Amino acid sequence: MRHALLIAGCLAALIAQPAQAQPAAGAQEARVSAQRGKLLYETHCISCHSSQVHWRDQRLARDWTGLQAQVARWQGNAGLNWGAEDIVEVSRYLNRRYYRFAVAEPRKS
Repeated sequence: MRHALLIAGCLAALIAQPAQAQPAAGAQEARVSAQRGKLLYETHCISCHSSQVHWRDQRLARDWTGLQAQVARWQGNAGLNWGAEDIVEVSRYLNRRYYRFAVAEPRKS
């Protein structure tokens, strides 16, 4: 009997609890994209890179377009066969983590 009251009390508390607001779809997609970019980078690139590669004075990426070009170049050299979306996601991750370039997103029609 005591367990039944305890369970009933817990259920009542859960029912009375206000619903948690769900993040907007765009925010959710951005979070998944950021996680994917990080995962791709850490899985395929980090073994040859350290933060020093991204901060060195002679870095080849000088802007958003250049960063994407370098990600595309090196994934090709590694034979990863990433699609354009993967290249953008890894570029976004690197940009947030190291570079902070202004991002030129393609216009949607």
